[in-house]
Amino acid sequence: QVQLVESGGGSVQPGESLRLSCAASGSIFSILVMGWYRQAPGKERELVARITRGGTTNFADSVKGRFTISRDNAKNTVYLEMNSLKPEDTAIYYCIVDQQEPIKGLSRYWGRGTQVTVSS
Repeated sequence: QVQLVESGGGSVQPGESLRLSCAASGSIFSILVMGWYRQAPGKERELVARITRGGTTNFADSVKGRFTISRDNAKNTVYLEMNSLKPEDTAIYYCIVDQQEPIKGLSRYWGRGTQVTVSS
């Protein structure tokens, strides 16, 4: 099993910034992808950003140009830098890790989520 610990959420005003972190621990084999999803009240969970082990990134159209994602492979940690935050970015943000495991194969793990609230 892999445990994910998220940090960095909070309440900010529109236009401000937040940085989320997520550290993976436990049975780490080969982490392929790390990323972030979010779920706003009454909406489905959506992908925000993801980054492969090699550094290839993907972003939701709604956050392109405002959010950046990075990872420290040595620390098994992924970061989400969120700038120019908007009220519509308000959601619970979930960290994910996809790794290749010897028996189970490709497995996805989810963090418990961290609340981000953007409001004036």
